[in-house]
Formats: sequence, C-alpha cells, structure tokens
Amino acid sequence: MDSAAALADFVLRHPRLFVLTGAGCSTESGIPDYRDGNGDWKRPAPVTYQAFMGDELTRRRYWARSMIGFPVMAGARPGAAHLALARMEGAGHVGLLLTQNVDGLHSASGSRNTIDLHGRIDAVRCMACDTRSPRAALQADLLRRNRAWAGFEARIAPDGDADLDGRDFASFDVPACEHCGGVLKPDVVFFGESVPAQRVADARSALAECDAVLVAGSSLMVYSGFRFVQAAAAAGKPVAAVNLGRTRADDLLALKVERPVGEALAELAAGLE
Repeated sequence: MDSAAALADFVLRHPRLFVLTGAGCSTESGIPDYRDGNGDWKRPAPVTYQAFMGDELTRRRYWARSMIGFPVMAGARPGAAHLALARMEGAGHVGLLLTQNVDGLHSASGSRNTIDLHGRIDAVRCMACDTRSPRAALQADLLRRNRAWAGFEARIAPDGDADLDGRDFASFDVPACEHCGGVLKPDVVFFGESVPAQRVADARSALAECDAVLVAGSSLMVYSGFRFVQAAAAAGKPVAAVNLGRTRADDLLALKVERPVGEALAELAAGLE
C-alpha cells in the first residue's frame, strides 16, 4: 500500500479525527516557518513573554518589526492544506481541528470546529484591562505614528515578524491601550507563556471523543501541541502524521507520510469524497 492509500485507509478506519496542524500548512500561503526538516531552529528563537513584558525597548523592537511584517500575514490566503481540511470537515471526517498557527487561515478556508491553540495574530490584547481590539486598527496607528519606518524593506520572518537588523528602536512610537493605558500585546501565546487553561481543556475534551489523531505540517517540537499526541498515545488512540522531516512524535506514530502537506491532503480529501 503506497502512502496515499495508507493515509486514506487510516482516515476511513477512524471516522472522527482530531486534527493537529502546524506551520507546514501555511508555508504554501507565503508564511515562513521556524524550523528545518530536522526540527531545529532556522533562525533565532522568537521573543519570549518575559522579555516582551519586562522591557520597553524589547516591545518597541517587536512592534517595529511587526509593523513591517504584518502585511504578509494580513494578505495571506488559505492554501491547499487549509482547503483540504475544510473539505474533510464538511464531509464529516474531522471532529476538531486544533491549530498551532496564529494566522487564522483554517477559519478563512471554511473550517468551523477549530481551536486556535496559540491565539490569533489579527487581534491585540491589553495586558492590564484585557480589552481585545483588531490588529488592523493598531497597524494603522503604528503607521501613522512611525511614518519614517513605513518604507523600510526587510526579510519577512514567521508570524508577521520582519528582520530589521541594526536599527535603533528607541524612537519607535508604540501606543498604549486607549482604555486604560496598559501594555498592548498580540493576542497570541508567546514562548514562555502558558496556553489558557480553558482552551487546553476544550481540546482535551474533543480529543477524548475522537477516534484518532492526524498531525498535519508540524514537527511537534513545541510541547503545547506535542502533549495532545502524548495524550492520544496514552489513551490507545492511533496517530498519523503528514510532515516533511522529523517530528518529536516519530516513535508514537502509527503512520507517517513524508510528502508536502498541501499536496497530500488535497489528494486525500478528493479521494474521500
């Protein structure tokens, strides 16, 4: 049985899937990923929650880079992997889609039963009063306050970041919360920050009701996603993965398909209809 047939057989034998997705689903949409085929960092690790919250210059640096990089995220459109998983949900194969991505492309593709494990980059949260606001509104404000930065060219990095090496960020003007004056942060889970407990509980409840796990486009090197594969294995639920390169869960997998995730899932979705 070839890999495509084995994957289709896996899905047909396990009619209610818990799907866990990662950055590999969005690279075809023009959003860079963090890791190489061995699961190692391609670039310096992103800013931590502790550094962002503890240092004003770090926050200025983050928002300057984000102002330059955000248009790539805002303009991204669903790729083959997102569309295939939405089709699979529509056909009744997906119990829950849990994504580690923050780009919102699964929802944009039509997936409805979705949890954004690490939040959404298109929203901003005040860390003092917990007010949420659209990232697009903050983008407009950042551009208005920092017109001299708007024309800078930079290499685009993962999650709406951009490489602005050698710049002095001390003068970059970052607004405070208009309601309380608090620190504004993207409504995403930074490294060093905990995933909200209710979000984890909801995902665990969905996992308990599913027959198997399908990992799509993730090396699972981040524990917040890997733990759901561990939980599935501990419960005796089989796990399949579609991913190019090593995953942290290779020794837990019942099936691994090493093909481009968009190509493999598009073929799978078409074959299941």
